[in-house]
Amino acid sequence: MRPDWIPEGVDLERPSAARCYDFYLGGAHNFAVDRELGRKVMEVVPNVQEVAVNNRAFLRRAVRYCLDQGVRQFLDIGSGIPTAGNVHEIAQAVDPGTRVVYVDNEPVAVAHSRSILGDNEHATIVQADLVDVEDVLDAPETRRLLDFSQPIAVMMVALVHFVPDDSKPREVIRHYYDRLPAGSYLGFSHVTGDHYPEGVQGLVELYKSSTNPVTLRTRDEVAGMLDDFEIVEPGVVYVPDWRPDTEDDVWENPERSIVYGAVGRKV
Repeated sequence: MRPDWIPEGVDLERPSAARCYDFYLGGAHNFAVDRELGRKVMEVVPNVQEVAVNNRAFLRRAVRYCLDQGVRQFLDIGSGIPTAGNVHEIAQAVDPGTRVVYVDNEPVAVAHSRSILGDNEHATIVQADLVDVEDVLDAPETRRLLDFSQPIAVMMVALVHFVPDDSKPREVIRHYYDRLPAGSYLGFSHVTGDHYPEGVQGLVELYKSSTNPVTLRTRDEVAGMLDDFEIVEPGVVYVPDWRPDTEDDVWENPERSIVYGAVGRKV
């Protein structure tokens, strides 16, 4: 039986990255096919659930950093299925007037986001793909909430490794850079095979069966995607090393996170 909350047109036979991520985080909006892939990933990357939780912690710290810089507008692209600690929860706890636009192309993520954001006048969701820059930035929902004369913090967290090289992710990021006002920020994280290549390559092979194949990139390649921005300290680092604010954020071997993170500013 197809649950009522599943939008029409959703392929129940192929796993999706958003729903697998929801599974790693202990969410309930995933299907048997997603859990099957997720369990296989756990066999090659045994700490993948810890990796997912840690990546969410990086998102939290990046959002708070941008808030500390005075930013009160967020565009979270590839936001996924809502779980505790979403951008609007973090940002609006600091300033209830902070405006947040989520973007995702996964129908379950979009449908569930709409259901929980229905009463929030300062947050909304756009169904679009990162690479379709105009569809994201010129969507009526985006234009209604975001003022492009003021700084905006864009979040691309655990997203761009799902963009293949032939989609020219560096150029895509540059298009966003060109449209953002000065003083805007980009929060960014990306899976790498620089350490533990065997296990991470196993993840890549498994995700080939999903709707979101993974492309690994080195630290230099990740840094190159961000070179239009002024990278704030501590630079492009493994996410546990990016401004940890509690002991729980610190890892003895941060490379086990298999994810680089950075925040850049448009000068």
